Amino acid sequence: MATERELADFLKGVEKRAFKRSVYHVRDEEAALDIVQDSMMKLAEHYGDKPANELPMLFQRILSNCTLDWFRRQKTRNALFSNMSDFEAASDEGDFDLLETYASQDASQQSESAEDSTRRAQNLREIEAEIMELPARQREAFLMRYWEEMDVAETAAAMGCSEGSVKTHCSRAVQALSKALKAKGMKP
Repeated sequence: MATERELADFLKGVEKRAFKRSVYHVRDEEAALDIVQDSMMKLAEHYGDKPANELPMLFQRILSNCTLDWFRRQKTRNALFSNMSDFEAASDEGDFDLLETYASQDASQQSESAEDSTRRAQNLREIEAEIMELPARQREAFLMRYWEEMDVAETAAAMGCSEGSVKTHCSRAVQALSKALKAKGMKP
């Protein structure tokens, strides 16, 4: 059974990645924060007594379900209200960018020219933009496999689909990203 400290440490460690993943899915920072918070609360309330090694898979599944619930609520709201602009994503200014944070941590260990730093930051923004353009299931599979570093079986369990579907989604995502980034002059 996970102790309170283990649960707290787990939630602290997964918080930023879960937020970034949610932002990629819903494209709305406030909604992403709500989804992550709801997921964390559900994990703590309903599964806090589970062993610590089971927490990552449980949390990923809860996060996926909370995201799907958000989309269902949005679909219902959109059907009820004719003014869709009330539910559009907020401005992208001021976004917390975990990829850039990791990149800047690596850069602090090496000396890097301003030109290289700027080019790297632009490349990361391009990659993130292309990830956001992927279809939802491809984006979800891609992020779980390559961002969360989950294996195929874990990803399939979290997404509620077969391992073959995960492989297909990931393959299509990688192909789409590769094609889009090559078209922009970036090398894989």
